[in-house]
Amino acid sequence: MAVVCVDAGTTMIKVAGYADDGTELVVVRRPTEVSRPAPGHAEQDMAAVWRAVADGVREVAGRLATATGTGTGTGIDFLALTAQGDGCWPVDRAGDPAGPAILWNDGRAGAVVEEWSRAGVLGEAFRANGSLTFAGLPNAILTWLRARDPDRLARMSAALTCGGWLFARLTGEIAADGSDASAPFLDIRALRYSDELLRLYGMEWARPLLPPLRGDGERVAALRPDAAAELGLAAGTPVVLAPYDIAATAIGVGAVDTGQACTILGTTLCTETVVESPALDGEPSGLTIAMGLPGRYLRAFPTLAGGQVVDWACRVLGLAGDPRGLAELAARAPAGAGGLVFLPYLSPAGERAPFLDPRARGAFHGLTVEHEREHLARAVLEGLSLVVRDCLTAAGTRPTELRVSGGGSASPVWLGMLADATGVPVVRSADTEPGARGAFIVGLLATGRAVDARAAADAHVRPGDVHEPDPGRAAHYTAAYQDFLDVRRATGPAWPTLAALRARTGPTGPAPDGTRP
Repeated sequence: MAVVCVDAGTTMIKVAGYADDGTELVVVRRPTEVSRPAPGHAEQDMAAVWRAVADGVREVAGRLATATGTGTGTGIDFLALTAQGDGCWPVDRAGDPAGPAILWNDGRAGAVVEEWSRAGVLGEAFRANGSLTFAGLPNAILTWLRARDPDRLARMSAALTCGGWLFARLTGEIAADGSDASAPFLDIRALRYSDELLRLYGMEWARPLLPPLRGDGERVAALRPDAAAELGLAAGTPVVLAPYDIAATAIGVGAVDTGQACTILGTTLCTETVVESPALDGEPSGLTIAMGLPGRYLRAFPTLAGGQVVDWACRVLGLAGDPRGLAELAARAPAGAGGLVFLPYLSPAGERAPFLDPRARGAFHGLTVEHEREHLARAVLEGLSLVVRDCLTAAGTRPTELRVSGGGSASPVWLGMLADATGVPVVRSADTEPGARGAFIVGLLATGRAVDARAAADAHVRPGDVHEPDPGRAAHYTAAYQDFLDVRRATGPAWPTLAALRARTGPTGPAPDGTRP
């Protein structure tokens, strides 16, 4: 027997096949496209994402059949699913897309969030929900649609997430996992939708669009026949709706106990700490996520720009799009990058964690003609590493180690820099796809094949290399972190001006000579 697990990321669909003892046998990846039809917009074709998942599962099922000597699709114990979170994946009454998905890193609703902030709504909502609303959450997106695209809103029967959309295609059931539903409408302590939060956002009208919640004991449904035919699996195969990707990845790297922390060096740079209960009385920041394990939550700080910053730096510096190449160049410069400070807020939607500002913009500070490519590379990775420290500080905890995963974890240079910047050992995951591994562990629990998350993690998670902080460099980065914060505070007042400048001269504005591009 075997298990298939899907991790549907923003730019890559990953499908892993495991033996029944948890041994990873095969991994297949399918790229997906993010479209940007207007400045600040980020969308995906929902049908294309489904096709990438179906193709990937079919290939994995076939290769598992060869590896295990069973018939194609007939020896699969269960299919577990995790996916990117937040955003709005709209479906109509037939369960078909009511338009493209609007993603978590979409910024079109920035003005909506700013108005809520001015009115004090965001702080009040945090006291019930534990999450600070940003433009890529469904409350902001749905409010924008009501004002700017009412026809699309009228076609909608439910506002799903990526995981909910794929679960609906697989099983025919409209549902939301507690992690996906945590922000923005959940009473995070009671783990149910809050009518008070809907009232606070002026969104009582949106209540019918919220999908039914699935508790931790209600994660499993049967694979419907038409989907089974597309995937090459047997109809009726159990499908497990695992927590969304940041929670599944925490589980997949073994961070399941209170106080443990991890960082995903992926499309988002997501730093998260496991807690026993929501903290609703501190400074509003980040997200509080129902983890999918009894009595466990995540204090999560997913930035709007992570791996995309690395991709951008590789592109402008003429490197292959790989964090290892950027890190190798960065290693040629000393710690501190010759006095450069880089603010890595490159998302057109600004930043959401550990602070919220849709107008935040990135910059190099301290640049002179003496700086070379290696200084720029070093400053980029230092800036990203100091953001991880900033998120750990916002979480209010100091973990004994930081477990890491994602594409950036392939770079020993960057992991050493992270250890120095945070002052704690950094432990790389040895699994190829920790998100899928987390879905595998949740699937074991949901189908009764395991009864304890800690025991299941100990049995199936494989930690890899450990990078210890260097005391001298750690002391340097303690001072550098304060410099980073000082530069950000000094720069912040200019962000509204820069955002307005971009709006006037961006891709849809006139070229310098007055012509249209």
